[in-house]
Amino acid sequence: MAMVEPTGIPVIILKEGTQRTAGRDAVRTNIMAVRAISEMLKTTYGPKGMDKMLVDSLGDITITNDGATILDKMDIQHPAAKMIVQISKGQDEEAGDGTKTAVILAGELLKQAELLLEKGIHPTLIISGYKKALSKAVETIRKIAEDVSLEEDEKLLLIARTSLNSKAVHSAKEHLAKIAVEAVKTVTEKRGTDGYYYVDLDNIQIIKKHGGAVLDTRLIKGIVIDKEVVHPGMPKRVEKAKIALLDAPLEVEKPEIDAEIRITDPLLLEKFFEEEEKILREMVDKIAATGANVVITQKGIDDVAQHFLAKKGILAVRRVKRSDIEKIARATGARIVSNIEDLKPEDLGEAELVEERKIGEDKMVFIEGAKNPKSVTILIRAGLERLVDETERAIHDALSAVADAIKDGKIVAGAGAAEAEVAKALREYAPTVGGKEQLAIEFYARAVEAIPTILAENAGLDSIEILMKLRAAHEDPAKKFYGIDITSGEIKDVYALGIIDPARVKINALKAATEAATLILRIDDIIAASRTKEEEESKTGGEEEEE
Repeated sequence: MAMVEPTGIPVIILKEGTQRTAGRDAVRTNIMAVRAISEMLKTTYGPKGMDKMLVDSLGDITITNDGATILDKMDIQHPAAKMIVQISKGQDEEAGDGTKTAVILAGELLKQAELLLEKGIHPTLIISGYKKALSKAVETIRKIAEDVSLEEDEKLLLIARTSLNSKAVHSAKEHLAKIAVEAVKTVTEKRGTDGYYYVDLDNIQIIKKHGGAVLDTRLIKGIVIDKEVVHPGMPKRVEKAKIALLDAPLEVEKPEIDAEIRITDPLLLEKFFEEEEKILREMVDKIAATGANVVITQKGIDDVAQHFLAKKGILAVRRVKRSDIEKIARATGARIVSNIEDLKPEDLGEAELVEERKIGEDKMVFIEGAKNPKSVTILIRAGLERLVDETERAIHDALSAVADAIKDGKIVAGAGAAEAEVAKALREYAPTVGGKEQLAIEFYARAVEAIPTILAENAGLDSIEILMKLRAAHEDPAKKFYGIDITSGEIKDVYALGIIDPARVKINALKAATEAATLILRIDDIIAASRTKEEEESKTGGEEEEE
């Protein structure tokens, strides 16, 4: 890129090959990219949504309708579209569910913004109107939200079922919903003087094994280690287990510096091995003296140490992941010990049963029956490996939805009811703002109404007729929970039907979508650097291969 001085001498500003798109064209290009992503996800939305098949460069196939997974697996190049992928990841990390809602809403907000730009309204005014609309939308959701507590199992089950409704495994939603609720309730802690609930979903371990059916998926009030018992002479089942957790090896460690031992007599070699054996025997005796009958270590266990442990009737597992050891500690009350010399009886964890079992082709160690398990495991089974993966994604969303409801204690009706109420509140609020911002708030309301419209379209219903009926129902303040019953095609009280979402998912989706839309509307210049020589060559090579 160059500029020409009055003297006629060009001034080089940017490197040759740099592309620049400015003004209205830049905004339009970005909006088009985001809308393309949004349009692609629309068909996957809701219980009647379709699935996407994603094939990567190695030929691996993923079949899913999970928004975060679809965007993560796609090789997206456009910078504005990449920002939408980040929005989806942010929504997934913050709320765990509602990624499609956030992305679709961002696309719809930009679609409406494009119409406003065509009317000659400046992007700054649109952004200001959108921000005011967001504040009013969040306030409306908080106003219509109902309370839910940790003890209301039925409501929590409905939240999990609603989340699972749109998944490929919805046929097993009752079974999976029960698992999700029980798992989240088990790991929930009460913290602080005000007694707020804290839920860390990392304390729920998920193990996947294909084989069996989705209904064989089960919750284990304890931990499953994807390892087998180290020695065939050890017991495979230990009841009333006393568990020692070690972050230390049961072997004679090599010195840090290179050492050379010169042995001139075979008797000295024998003495050397005897000394090594003695050290290992003392280690095992020390462990046995504490009363431990199960040893789980993050490091290795020497063959000689395995033999001594087996003689003592101790079940041992080695090279267990640090994250798994921490979960076992939380589940059993054990303390992780880094030096065997420091191991005391009070450091041991307790469990009713530790047992090696064969699941499919693999052997795994199950730790069950902990007194107060603050860490649990969900063992996922399904006939196909791809269905196992999809079940994991479905359970993740259900766990997140239940956790959000417990943490915030607020829920709203799903099936488009909350969006219809927000749109109504925005239309009433817009005239109080006035000016061109009023128009932006009204168009924001239209974008929010796109959610129930897409829900109806994907169910094969007349979306315009449904939207009119929905608007008419929400004119009555007593019908704030009225949404789309996609089975009958009627507008009903969906809260009574048990279609419930956590308020946090809705609020976070609105915030994420508005932030993305306003960020993209601010961009009026795209300056793209030229490709490097290596990129050009790899691109040309790729095109030749395709031909």
